[in-house]
This record gives sequence, structure tokens and C-alpha cells, in this order.
Amino acid sequence: MPETKRIIQVAVPRPLHSVYDYHLEQEAPTPAVGARLRVPFGRSEVIGICVSTAVQTPHANTKAVLEVLDDDAAIAEELLDLAQWMSGYYHYPLGEVLATVLPSAARKGSVFEIKPAPPPDVWHLINAEGISPRAKTQKAVVEHLQHTGQPQSGEALASAGFNRPMLRKLEDLGVVERKALETDATLAEPLPPTEEQRQAIDQVTDSKRFEVFLLEGVTGSGKTEVYLQSMAPVLAAGKQVLVLVPEIALTPQTLARFENRFGGTGMIHSALTDQQRLQTWLKCRAGDIRILIGTRSAVFTPFKELGLIIVDEEHDSSYKQQEGLRYSARDLTVKRAQNLNVPLLLGSATPSLESFYNVQRGRYRHLTLSERAGGAVMPTYHTVDLRGQSLRGGFSDTLIRVIRAHLAKEGQVLVYLNRRGFAPTLLCKSCGWQSVCPDCDAQLTLHRQPEQLICHHCNLRFALPDVCENCGEGDLLPLGIGTQRAEEALAELFPGVTLYRIDRDTTRTNRQLNEQLERIQQGKPCIMVGTQMLAKGHHFPAVTLVAVVNADAGFLSPDFRAPERTAQLIVQVAGRAGRAQRPGEVWIQSYQPQNPLLQRLIDQGYTGFAHAELTSRIDAGLPPAQPMAMLRAEAFEPVMARDFLQQCKAHLDHASQEISTQEASVELLGPIPAPMARLAKRARFQLIIMATTRPLLHRVLAKLGQPKTHANLRWSIDVDPYDAM
Repeated sequence: MPETKRIIQVAVPRPLHSVYDYHLEQEAPTPAVGARLRVPFGRSEVIGICVSTAVQTPHANTKAVLEVLDDDAAIAEELLDLAQWMSGYYHYPLGEVLATVLPSAARKGSVFEIKPAPPPDVWHLINAEGISPRAKTQKAVVEHLQHTGQPQSGEALASAGFNRPMLRKLEDLGVVERKALETDATLAEPLPPTEEQRQAIDQVTDSKRFEVFLLEGVTGSGKTEVYLQSMAPVLAAGKQVLVLVPEIALTPQTLARFENRFGGTGMIHSALTDQQRLQTWLKCRAGDIRILIGTRSAVFTPFKELGLIIVDEEHDSSYKQQEGLRYSARDLTVKRAQNLNVPLLLGSATPSLESFYNVQRGRYRHLTLSERAGGAVMPTYHTVDLRGQSLRGGFSDTLIRVIRAHLAKEGQVLVYLNRRGFAPTLLCKSCGWQSVCPDCDAQLTLHRQPEQLICHHCNLRFALPDVCENCGEGDLLPLGIGTQRAEEALAELFPGVTLYRIDRDTTRTNRQLNEQLERIQQGKPCIMVGTQMLAKGHHFPAVTLVAVVNADAGFLSPDFRAPERTAQLIVQVAGRAGRAQRPGEVWIQSYQPQNPLLQRLIDQGYTGFAHAELTSRIDAGLPPAQPMAMLRAEAFEPVMARDFLQQCKAHLDHASQEISTQEASVELLGPIPAPMARLAKRARFQLIIMATTRPLLHRVLAKLGQPKTHANLRWSIDVDPYDAM
């Protein structure tokens, strides 16, 4: 009798929904489910994941596994279950989901070995005068250590943009000193909680099972202190904690607070090398890291015994992956906490409407912090009617007077403008020509330093023309205002006042951002002008005025999510004012100051605004009341993308007619051009799928299968889309 082959099933990192049968050679060990394997696929070799060893009816012509890379499972059962759930929920190939779950080095076949790390150490500032005044980088390190007020670990300093060679140079100069971390070193004591904080902490710490808590706390109310004190009993019990933050820029300051309270922590974010991410991943799996702080991808980190998950700024769009596997890290924490039977704490001053909806439905428990910590009061709101006013660089006379008054009282001023560059477009006054991107349906933004036109969507760059490309005249006018133009105008209006511009052009690295933030936090009078980077999580005790240059665009957008996002940004940036003992003001310039959405936000606060907006969404049958998915297609030829979605629509329409009932139905909208109909030379179309129930939506999407496509066509499924662009 011929020898019976040992057959296993392998998921490979390819855009294919099938798993594949392979056989094991006689001498090869049977791999664990979740182990990495090197297998032939087509004309190449790939690293896949074993998903089953119990194959009953193997395919006759199987290929042999080339190599078993792991003695044990690389992906533990819990994460494998999560990946399989994601594959079904997001309708994405399992092999590619598993590739996303693994760190990059693991996908390339790196050996799973925890490398011995040098003894943990901390860096102490011992001589702040020992540096040259011209050594800006060295000065930045000193300012960072002065600002934190405590010795910092090498990892915390690295996350702030300061590498070890830089620190060793300062060590040689006698400016800093490296010491081994003392395990019995004095850690920061918990702050006495307010009554609201105590109630929130008690509810979270009393929970010993899966529950989702939504912590809605006004800006400056001490949400981080609730996180820290909720973690303490979990860590004392020998368990681990996962903390998600929306952006790398927030990681250093968060890391510093957690280290000062609990000692060493780990980090995962995109600025780390592949090997650094792998080592952190392995140490969490082994239980060597008690606290992991990370951005979106940290949700896939394995843990030996996870006891609590915290998501800071849960409303933030950065938690949604917008390319490839379009997952929401916030939503995945809910599923993961459920699978592990541990509590989940979602925190925000401006919770998402999805979270408010889940509170209404009894799925989440609502915790509130309605007052600022330390006796600080919430800022007062004022509007400036721009109609009929002449502006100086985008600033009304009223706002200029208010800025001058706050500077005279030694206050700091934050000017919010969510447009970087000098001007959103360049206009010819003679013929009306505007600078547009040749590859996108978008305006080219005028930048200074250097002077050039840039497309913020495809990054095409052009030299600034001397004359109009259409009529040849030279009277070109910058139209609109960006952060560069605002900075220039403020420099003219307030000569001698220190100005900081914070946007993607001035803070390309964490170090650049931290250098500016630390100078600001010294408390000297200054003006900050920047984009939404300034709105997220930063603590500026000396800011007494926040100025919103133009609040109209977001409230007038056709995107049904735009009012929610606009309100969140306004409240978040407004929350930077009056966080200490001095009261704060928020002044909002608008051409429509009586807009009911803006007035509701000012009169009723974010909570009142959000509940009214949620009611409108429910009445209109929009998410979160009804689930939504979006099919996107793009191609160089518009007809190719449109026809592909038209075929998908016909298939889905037929499927929905078969499975819909009188109580549950599906609505298909489109295909229609995307709001940005052309991006990087590709025409873009969308097909929206709405269903009265989530199970019905997924049943219909599952019927789509894997439609035939052309090589020049790209398409994707986005379940629970956040951005319609």
C-alpha cells in the first residue's frame, strides 16, 4: 500500500480567499496550528501559516512543505481566532490578515529569539550648562529632561527622537549620566482622585470580566489618571495592560507618565525598526513587558496574560486603517477583550457617535468626568462674524485685538487652521485660471520655503510659475490661507512675539515636534499656529486663548460624518485653553456664525451636539443605526472602474433579493464617482451597500466572492467606512 500523505492546510499571503493543501515529507515534524511554514506557491516560495492539521479529504496533487520554521505556534490560538473573525468581518483573505497580524520581521522568516538586552538604564541630567549654545540637538535633549523633571529610560528618549549616539555624546561632555535602573527606585505616587475619577476607577477595577466602559471626560479632566489607577490592581495581580494611542506624536509623553508611575514599559509604532518591533512583540508574548503602549498595529500584539485594554482618544480616525486590510483598531479591541474576557476602557473628551450609540443600546457602560482637574474651568466660547469684514492675512480686527490682549497678559495663544502650506490654490486675476493637479481632481497648494506648488494627495511638486499658464499674464494671486500664510501674517501683526508653526512641514520627525512642544511648555508668551496636530492630547498650561480661523468648511461638507469630525476637532483644540489656573477663551471665526450645528456645539457642548447628531443619523437610517459597506474601484479608464462596480451591483442585487425579507433588506447606491473622482491618474468610483441588519450585510457581501478583474483595476471592500474620499 502506498504511504498515506500527512496533509495540512496553509494560508498564504496572497489576495486569495482559499487556503491550500500541502503534504509533509516523511521526516518533517507535524507543525503546530499557527506555525510559520515555507511553502512553494506558483513559481515562488512564500511564508504561510498552518491553519489546520486535520484534513480529511486532501487534494490529489499536493506540493510538499519546504520548511517548518517554528517549533510552536507563531500565532497563538487567540490571535488566530481573531484573524479568522477579521477575515469574515472585513471580507479579506485569511492569508493576508495573518500577514498583517505578524510583525514584518516575522513575515520574512526571522527566528523567534528574544535577544539579551543590556540592563535597563535611565539617563540623568547633571549639568545643563555643559553644552554649546549652538548645539541645537544637545539643547533639545537637555530641555526634554528638564521638562520631564525625572530621569528617562533610553526607550522613552528614543521615542522622543533622541538616539543613543546622541546621548553618549552628552555623556562624554558630562551633561548627562547613565545609571542602571534601580528596581526599588521611587516612583510617582497616584494623585488624589476627584469624586468622579474615584467612581470611574472603582467601576473599572471592580470588573473582572469582559465589559466595555466609555469614559467621557472633558479636556483636562484627568482621564490619564483614571487609566493609571485602573491599571494598578491589574499589574499588581501579575497581568499585562495594552494601551492604544492614536499617533506616534503622543507616545513619548504618554510613555513618560506611565514609566514615572510604574517603571519600564514597551512600545510599538511605525518609527521602530523591524527587529525592534519583533523583540517587543516577543517580549510581550513571553510576559516580560507588563505595559505596552502603541499605535494602531499594537492591537495585534500577543500577551501571556492580558488583564486590561485601554484606548485613548477612541474617536480618532487614526485607528482606522485606510489601505489594504481596512480594519478599525478600536473595534478590534472590543472583539479581543471579548475573546479574552477582560475589561476594555475607551476614553475621549469627544466620543464617537458609534460609542454613544452603543451606550444607548446598553452595550457600553458610560463613565463621565464633567469637571477639569485642579480647579481649572472650561473655556468660554465666542464667535466672530466674518461677513462684510476685511481680513488681514485671514484674521479679523476683532480677533487681532483679542490676541493682543492675551499676549499683553503673558498668555499663550493657539491659532488653529487645518490647512498647511501658504495658500490652498493659486489664481490668475486676469482669466480665472487656478493651479490644479494634472493627476488628481484637487488644487495644488502654494508653499513657501521653498516656493513650489504641491499636491497634498499624490505629492506631485511643481516650480512656482512666473506667469499664468492659460493667458500668459503675471498677476497671480494666492487664494485662501494656510498655516504658512497665517504664520507670515501673525509675524507682521505681532512683531517680536515668538511664533511656532506646527504642521507636517515643520515636524517631519518626533524630535522636531518635541523640541517645539518643550519650548512652548516653558510657559513664555508666544503664538502657536498649526493644524489638528495641536488638537490631540497636548497639555499647554499657559494657553489662555484658542482661535479657530475658519469653522465653516466642515459643517458644510456633504459627507455625513463631517459635522461630527468638525465638532470633535473644535472641542479638542478648544480644550488646550485654560487648563491651569488662568481662565481660557475660544474665539471662532465664521461666515455663518448662526449655523445651527455650530450654535448647538457652543450652547449645549459636545455631548448635546453629539446626541442631536446621533438622533439625526438614526432618523436618516445612517451609521451607526444601520451598517454600511463600500466597494471602491479605480482604474486609468473610468469606464473600467464603473463597469466593474456595475457588475458587482448586479451580483449583489440578485443575492439580496434571494436572502432579504420584509423585515430585513439591502439598499445599493451607485456606482458613483468618488468625491475625489481622480487620484494619481486613476478614476475612482464607489458602490455603497446599506442593510437593515449587520448579519444581512455580511451575508450579501459574502455572496460577492472573488470577482474577475483586469490587471489595471484595483478594488477593495471597506466595512464600516470612515472616509468617503
